[in-house]
Amino acid sequence: MVISPKSALPVPVFSLFVLLLFPASSVAQDQYALKRQQMVEQDIRGRGVKDPVVLGVMGKVPRHLFVDPSYRDRAYGDHPLPIGEGQTISQPYVVALMTGALGLKRSDRVLEIGTGSGYQAAVLAEVVREVYTIEIRKDLAQRAELTLKQLGCKNVQVKYGDGYFGWEEQAPFDAVIITAAANHIPPPLIKQLKEGGRLIVPLGSMVYFQTLTLATKRRGQLDVEQISPVAFVPMVGEMQKK
Repeated sequence: MVISPKSALPVPVFSLFVLLLFPASSVAQDQYALKRQQMVEQDIRGRGVKDPVVLGVMGKVPRHLFVDPSYRDRAYGDHPLPIGEGQTISQPYVVALMTGALGLKRSDRVLEIGTGSGYQAAVLAEVVREVYTIEIRKDLAQRAELTLKQLGCKNVQVKYGDGYFGWEEQAPFDAVIITAAANHIPPPLIKQLKEGGRLIVPLGSMVYFQTLTLATKRRGQLDVEQISPVAFVPMVGEMQKK
């Protein structure tokens, strides 16, 4: 709320208390915190996500810092936003849904395919021990790495490359999350997934809609469970050749 300097109304005692305790920048950050909590209650918990760890993390990670300043007033709406190069930051509900579906533990090591803005990696970094994330677009990889460093995400490593091939030297992983549409699950990622590990991917058409699919590795094979319809930008690179 903006108070006009011409207003003759007295400033409420509570408002004076807030202004004295917090500088302008802190008040602005607190406003974002309130928006995050509204997002969590209305768009995440309100749509069925119950995991307290996921809810807590979604209420903590500053999504507005992963979008262009011109979009910050829309950062906590439940919709994707453009981040450049034809890519988007996923809607908060989908980020929470995918994170929760993996059933992560604090000791886990997770591979993310499709860093994008770095937001999903930042969420994962609050849940697990180590995050390895790969982005095929160099500018996005560099921007995400800088943002993550500025936020103090010391347990995230960013790699510029084609996520189709995974990150063999850091394998095996307890979980793999693919944040781009794929028409199949890349064999290298299956190989790099631990026995009993989980992989989640928007699987199906790379042009229109996909099905969010959770796969668990058992005896070298994948047991597959379909979760919900989604719409993601396509995975590029080697995936497009198959």
